[in-house]
Order: sequence, then C-alpha cells, then structure tokens
Amino acid sequence: MTPKRALWLLLGMVAVGLGAVGVVLPLLPTTPFLLFAAFAFARSSERWHQWLVHHQIFGSLIEDWNRYGAISRSAKTVSVLSMLAVVLISVALKVPALVLAVQAMVLMMVAIFVLSRPSPPSMDD
Repeated sequence: MTPKRALWLLLGMVAVGLGAVGVVLPLLPTTPFLLFAAFAFARSSERWHQWLVHHQIFGSLIEDWNRYGAISRSAKTVSVLSMLAVVLISVALKVPALVLAVQAMVLMMVAIFVLSRPSPPSMDD
C-alpha cells in the first residue's frame, strides 16, 4: 500500500471512530464523519469502503445523504432528543450559565441544520 493510500485509510478509520462516538455524543456529528470516511475509504480500500456503505447501521445514513442530501426522520428524532438530553443533563449538573448558553446555542444551530435537511423518500413511493 502506498503512503498516500495508507493515510487515506487512517483518516477513514479515525472518521468512523469519531462518527461512532457521535452516535452517543450529540456535540459530535455522526453523518459528516461517516461521509468523510466513505470518501477516504474510496481512495484507500475498496474492502473498507464496501464495509462502510453496506454497514447495517451506518450504510443507510451514507446512502440517504448521497442520493438525496437527506437525513431520515428517525435519525433526526434521535439527534434532536439526544441534544435536548445533553442540555437537560447540563442543567441538572448545574453547569455554569455561560457554558450552558454556548452549549444551547451550538446545539440549537445543529438542530436547525438537521431538521432543515429533507427526509429521504419513503419506501412505498
């Protein structure tokens, strides 16, 4: 493997790791990292690329974005609810007001972006 392909492979693996963490950590977006991972794997390893785009959980996120620029309703729901949970946990932990305000503003902007994306067409269309 050439150094260039090895670098793309490493970047893809890091992006998948960050995307996986983003599933449970609302401040870290999942879909952009997975899209970048697919891009990186396409330049480094067909096997890893195929694994990611056909992954049981992550594959549909990539396909919806690639085909329609869309985020599924279920992904939007999980995303917004987890962002709300983070704010509520921060309030319960009595996070300083400035930190809470910044967190709420960032999460609100992310939520607006997520909710403004179209949903993919339903399977019965």
